[in-house]
Formats: sequence, structure tokens, C-alpha cells
Amino acid sequence: MSTQNSGKTPNLSAEEEHDVAKNQPPRAAVLHEIIRLQGDQELERSIAALFWSALAAGLTMGLSLMAMGLLNSRLPSGEAFKVIASFGYCAGFLAVILARQQLFTENTLTAVLPIMSKPTLNNFGRLFRLWAVVLVGNLIGTLLVAYVMLHLPIFDTQTDTAFLEIGRKVMENDVSQMFSKGIISGWMIATMVWMIPSMESAKMWIIILITYLMALGDFTHIVVGTAEVSYLVFAGELPWKDFWLVFAGPTLAGNIIGGSFIFALISHAQIRSETSLPGKAAADPRHPQQLNKDQ
Repeated sequence: MSTQNSGKTPNLSAEEEHDVAKNQPPRAAVLHEIIRLQGDQELERSIAALFWSALAAGLTMGLSLMAMGLLNSRLPSGEAFKVIASFGYCAGFLAVILARQQLFTENTLTAVLPIMSKPTLNNFGRLFRLWAVVLVGNLIGTLLVAYVMLHLPIFDTQTDTAFLEIGRKVMENDVSQMFSKGIISGWMIATMVWMIPSMESAKMWIIILITYLMALGDFTHIVVGTAEVSYLVFAGELPWKDFWLVFAGPTLAGNIIGGSFIFALISHAQIRSETSLPGKAAADPRHPQQLNKDQ
């Protein structure tokens, strides 16, 4: 086929055509496989390795509460300054993801894709094992950091008051709002995880963009929210019953549905639809498949 008929730009050298192919973004199937392999590796890790990494992540996520509290206490009151203070929410996510620690909401996508690719009882068991260990580690870490921030003489009275206000803001939501906002939060984290492999050079900015929007929208997140709400519990302003039934349960369910049952299912269905088309080459155009000689 001639260059004119194919629609290609004329007079490109072989080197220039190679550059064009090289700079094409990866197909969705490539991203799916990268994340699936990462998830499979996580599923193979020992319980001890998962727990200590998750515990470290829970402690590190306290940075989000700390940063927001410090910014809120030092900036003038007003909605305009809340927009600036919301940047503090990004701190914990940046540290956890860049340090490759185990965050539960990341695993609602990463660890789920291997199970969707091969849905066996053994794989479901591996998934629930990982989820349970990582969730417990994350919660213990965030509960510990909230307790320490409250009871040790670290912050001034103004900052302690800002921490309480952050928790009170979360608990203004009723059960249905916790659940609904948790769905959006889980979907946003899964979107972030999906985007990162295709833009490793902009990884930090992707994390900041997604988590900053989560903060602006007051979307509920099981790990960060545990630090925020448990601070109220340790301060005697909230019973544990409300922590578990009003905040933690609905938020956790929403995060799982948003990350696993919406984003992961749709993304996997997209890949299955591509690869199941008869006679359609599913390979990346930069790496064309060899034609079957029998055809």
C-alpha cells in the first residue's frame, strides 16, 4: 500500500519511523499485564513481609494527618486557605507509594487482576490472605500514630485542635455518605495505580493530582481516615462503636467496590474483549505479531 493510501506522513526516514513507534503510549493490555505481574508478586510474599510493610505504610500515612493539621493550624481560616491545606493530604500517599510499602487500597486493583485472569479457589484464598494481612497492618500503624500524636507532647494546642477538626469533618458524613465517597476514593486510587506504569517519569505528579482531588472532595479513605477518626476516639470525643460502624465498615466496603468491582472489573473486561476478537491482532503495534504460516 502506498504512503498516500495508508495515510502515513510521507518522507519519514527509517530512524524517524522507529522514533514514532518508540514514543507510542503503551496499550491497555500492556498496562494490564504490568500490574497483573506486580500483583502476582505481591500475592507470593510471606505473611511476615506483607505485615511489616503494611505496618510501616500505616505509620507513614500519619504524615497526611500531620501535614494537614500543621497547614490548617498555621494558615488563616477560610475556604481559600483550605485549598492550600489540602495539599498536606498528599504527603502520606507520596511517601508510601514511592517507598513501595503495602497500602490496602492499592491492592484492590494490583492483587485483584491475577485473580480475574485466573479465578481459582486457591487464588481467591491468596487474595483474601493478602487483603487481611495488609489491612490489619495498615490499621495498626495508623491507630498507633494517631495515639502517639495525641498523647506525646509533640504539637502545640493549636495543631492538636486542627487534628480534632479534621476528624470531626470526616464524621459529619452519615453511613451512606461514607460508603458513597469511599467508592469514589477506591476508584480514584485504582485509576492512579493504572496510570503510573505508563508515566513513571511523572509518577510523583500523578500521586499528587489524584490524592489532592480526593482531599478537595472529602472522599473517604480507610487508611488515612483511620488516623483522622481514631484521633477523635483517643481524645474521648467518639465511641469505638461509631468508629467501626459509621466510618470504617462503610468506607472499607466503598473502597473495595470502587477499586475492585468497578475499576478492576471494567479494565479486565476491556482487555478480555480485545484479546477475544477473532482474527484481530492484539499485539502492540511496536511489536507486531508474526503471521501464522498456515493461514
